[in-house]
Amino acid sequence: MKAKELRNMGPDDLAKKERDLREDYFKLKFQHGIRRLENPARLAQLRRDIARVRTILKEQARG
Repeated sequence: MKAKELRNMGPDDLAKKERDLREDYFKLKFQHGIRRLENPARLAQLRRDIARVRTILKEQARG
């Protein structure tokens, strides 16, 4: 997900997006513990997306 797309979202939408991303990350991490993932790079991508959403939430809160 691009930062430009996220900046156009409101704080409520961003919070929901963060929850969804965290849920997806948890599920993937759980699956990774049980068996091999088809795309293990997806874990890193989800972590980056979560960080991106949190950064934009903090930017919006400041100003």
